[in-house]
Amino acid sequence: QVQLVESGGGLVQAGGSLKLSCAASGSSKNANVMGWYRQAPGKQRELVATITRGGNTNYADTVKGRFTISRDNAKSTVYLQMNSLKPEDTAVYYCNAYDRLSTPWTTTRVNEYWGRGTQVTVSS
Repeated sequence: QVQLVESGGGLVQAGGSLKLSCAASGSSKNANVMGWYRQAPGKQRELVATITRGGNTNYADTVKGRFTISRDNAKSTVYLQMNSLKPEDTAVYYCNAYDRLSTPWTTTRVNEYWGRGTQVTVSS
């Protein structure tokens, strides 16, 4: 059974830090891409950061310079270090994992999985 289990969320004051972890099991353990998305109340889910097995990273502009994504392939775990947190970072944070299927014309996500989410609340 495939599972992505997040941990590390909580309540923190503005300017503080939190570190999220996501442990993968099953067929998601060796996913090509792992990452974090977030969804605030009344808003759409948005990308926070992604990282490939090779260590290539991608960040949303809103978190660049404050958040750092990392990955331990041996432990099948992805992390999100969040520093200088702001009230607008308040959201449910979801772990995501998928493989990429590429053709000469398109790249498609396959074997995609989501965690159940962990709440991050930043107070002002």
